[in-house]
Amino acid sequence: MEMKIGKTTLSLTRGDITEESVDAIVNAANSRLAGGGGVDGAIHRRGGPSIMEECRKIGGCPTGNAVATGGGRLGAKHVIHAVGPVYRGGNSGEPELLRSAYRRSLEVAKEKECKSIAFPSLSTGAYGYPIEEASRIALETVMDFIKEEDWFELVRFVLFTDKDLDVYRKTLEDLGD
Repeated sequence: MEMKIGKTTLSLTRGDITEESVDAIVNAANSRLAGGGGVDGAIHRRGGPSIMEECRKIGGCPTGNAVATGGGRLGAKHVIHAVGPVYRGGNSGEPELLRSAYRRSLEVAKEKECKSIAFPSLSTGAYGYPIEEASRIALETVMDFIKEEDWFELVRFVLFTDKDLDVYRKTLEDLGD
């Protein structure tokens, strides 16, 4: 599914984010930038040890923020390591922190002069954020940024399962009305 906002194509697809050939892919990182499972583990395995070496030099990243490394052996030039919140019921600042993680990812990508970026669904795996809520925050934040900043040519959400893609598709349809 695709939508045009200004000159930016907003795209939803099912797939493996490590196979994306874009300027930057976003990693669902932890605050220690220590690698992990899920998307984080896949990006580090596919991208090779240079990504972890850069992460160690950076040292860490607070929840709601994002930092960049090179892409190692990935098809992307950069990896934007975004730290989304662990879901604790939704009343501990999680929506604001998730919104901030997406926004900071876009800001960091723009600082690195990236014109195309691919996102996973941040915080919806091991961090337990309900995907229906998270997809609305993700898409609203990205759409607002695109409307404010006419910078990106492509912003793609790469969802790992058909179910996740269906949730994002429904949310995008609701927001597009």
